[in-house]
Amino acid sequence: MSSLPALSLFSGVGGLDLGVSRAGFDIRTAVEFDRESAASLTANHFPDRPEAVFERSIVELSTAEILERAGLRVGEAALVVGGPPCTPFSKSGYWLEYKRTGNDPNASLLDEFARVAVEARPRAVLMENVWSLAYQNHNTVPLSRLTSRLEEAGYQVRWEVLNAADYGVPQLRKRMILYATLGSEPPPMPKPTHSGWTETKRTFDTSLIPYVTTRQAIGDLAGRDDLAEKDELVSGAYGALLEAIPPGDNYLFYTDKRGYPEPKFRWRSRYWTFLLKLDPDRPATTIQSQPGPYVGPFHWNSRRLRLLETKRIQTFPDDYHVVARGRRSWQHQLGNAVPPLLAEIVARPLATWIGAEGQ
Repeated sequence: MSSLPALSLFSGVGGLDLGVSRAGFDIRTAVEFDRESAASLTANHFPDRPEAVFERSIVELSTAEILERAGLRVGEAALVVGGPPCTPFSKSGYWLEYKRTGNDPNASLLDEFARVAVEARPRAVLMENVWSLAYQNHNTVPLSRLTSRLEEAGYQVRWEVLNAADYGVPQLRKRMILYATLGSEPPPMPKPTHSGWTETKRTFDTSLIPYVTTRQAIGDLAGRDDLAEKDELVSGAYGALLEAIPPGDNYLFYTDKRGYPEPKFRWRSRYWTFLLKLDPDRPATTIQSQPGPYVGPFHWNSRRLRLLETKRIQTFPDDYHVVARGRRSWQHQLGNAVPPLLAEIVARPLATWIGAEGQ
């Protein structure tokens, strides 16, 4: 058994847990309210110890209960890790006044994460969230409240916004990563190993490894008819438009500015991901957890991504079992997940720091 016991909160389908385990931590117990996510978590991480997963809201759980289930006392955990729900902090919710003003009741789950972390008193804390939590807007209050509570308990805090593609994930997925360490300064965040251009950055570091492309990740699956899914075809009012869009392009292909003879959309009248197709020679855009019927990324073969393809883009193993009733469920679970590869890379410095502090 690892000498680095950990508690997992807001565990989801288990992307963070998988990466943290690969980095050397031993997840003793996990908390996940969503039934199917909890079932996936149990199937992959605790098949012989299903009682290790609390399928309950963290609001209903005391830290004492979580520690008891983990077989730990206050101060014995090496790590508390988790990704509180990102909905209150996501850019997609800015049009809602109660989110803009910081009054979303789900934002309090960040406080619940802080509560358990402070009360359990682990050596370190690792939190993941959407990068917009770092915006200087209504999110300033909940983030400041979290960091202040940790600092008042004796932790030093460091956070940065990282792009998963910079670490070998075949996906342009920005996430805020927060470290908190007890008694001394946290280690630096890992430095990028990969580089490439994005929609907002056209220069890149040629001394680093080129970004991993979707062709490298899922190209070998493109012709696998045995993987076809009944709901992968895009139908409805705009479904037929997808076929003509070149790989890497989106609805803008059908605009007057692009020279389309009979424009179907106004320039920048939709989200970037509307009818967006993967470019096989670039990383994917962020996998969405709740996409609309015409929200990509779609496969370059003009269809929805399949389960196995989505797992690979998120760096889950092919045999990772996602317990789901259908596409909506597995897309929700995988779209909300932290890519295990990124989780492993950001957890390693904390494992090393704890080992060095214990010497």
